[in-house]
Amino acid sequence: MSVQQLHNFPTHFRLKDLTAISAPYMEFKVNALQETAARAANAWFEKKGVYDGPKKRRFLSHRFDAYAGMSFPDADATHLETCIKFFFWAFSFDDLSDEGALQSKPDAVQVGVDISMEVLRHPDACKPDFAYASMLQDIWRQYRSTASTGACNRFARAVESWMRSQVEQARNRSTDEIPSVEDFIVLRRRTIGGPIVEAMVEYSLDLQIPEHVWEHPVLQEMSKAMIDIMTWPNDLCSFNKEQADGDFQNLVFCIMVERGTDLQNAVDILTDMLAQRVADYVRYKSQLPSFGSEVDSELARYNKALEQYTQGTIVWYYQSPRYFRGQEVLGKREIVVPVYERSISAETPTSNEPLSGKQAGLGLFRSLSLSLTHAALVAWAAVCIGYFVAFLKSTTHFAAF
Repeated sequence: MSVQQLHNFPTHFRLKDLTAISAPYMEFKVNALQETAARAANAWFEKKGVYDGPKKRRFLSHRFDAYAGMSFPDADATHLETCIKFFFWAFSFDDLSDEGALQSKPDAVQVGVDISMEVLRHPDACKPDFAYASMLQDIWRQYRSTASTGACNRFARAVESWMRSQVEQARNRSTDEIPSVEDFIVLRRRTIGGPIVEAMVEYSLDLQIPEHVWEHPVLQEMSKAMIDIMTWPNDLCSFNKEQADGDFQNLVFCIMVERGTDLQNAVDILTDMLAQRVADYVRYKSQLPSFGSEVDSELARYNKALEQYTQGTIVWYYQSPRYFRGQEVLGKREIVVPVYERSISAETPTSNEPLSGKQAGLGLFRSLSLSLTHAALVAWAAVCIGYFVAFLKSTTHFAAF
């Protein structure tokens, strides 16, 4: 399915209060230690030098510390600090491929993924010069200091899956192809970082849940439903911003193309799908068997924490300036949202000419160089050259970006 199959957008659309759909079943709560944890996390992020000037102010204006406070309300200050750092890392890395210079450059994104993955495989190695990998290394070390072995394994697998999904999504953007609804739902469970979220929730309370419990089919279905519940409101709230940026990797657009419908109908369809998914979760939860009193107690804490995370996430979508451009939207049964005009950069067509490995590497190099010191640039260039030399030995051409 192609972007060209999309219907013309209207001047506005209506959106129901998505927080009210899940609120009867999921508690909303704010962590009282948020400000204490945020001070330490903000100081840490400042030292990483990922952004500066207006871009840093814009990034921090999204209040990821408040998001963590709503998502991990029962974590202690130390664990909450790590959770805020996790958000800083995840959103800044995601922005590289979502709205940065690498939005439609999957092979360039792959370079950053490969460097970052080395941190998970060798957490005690010297600190990398790539700022995003350096952030991940710090988070990974803090995570490993208290989490169970099982939680650590789940976190590492989830991070790798999420980072690989960034490459896949960048590849979809590079071709203007829109996946089917079913395929996109599966991909979105990875691109939203659902399994990482579950591992972070487990870490936030240092839960001790036996490995065999996670494989139970009912818990697996609960997991899929909960990830969809936290993901689909994001697609509903963010697609306006994304279409203005020329990014159509969004479930709303998948529904429009697959069902041949207009924007308002697609929004209403996805809203109904969300309500059904909440009902699915409640039904699965009622079918969860007993694993013994101790395990049941830990699992109850986990489920409650994941529900809190999900409700906090949906509330944050409405509070964040990322999506509604200052419009008053929280607490209203329905809002009328103006469809944003396309940005100038979104109107510029993406070149379909293939890039050489050297060009791809230089593109990533330029987009990241501001966050590296002069000395670090030398090491970074050496890593890039090593990756692309190895790659060029195995192939003679690159796919179009």
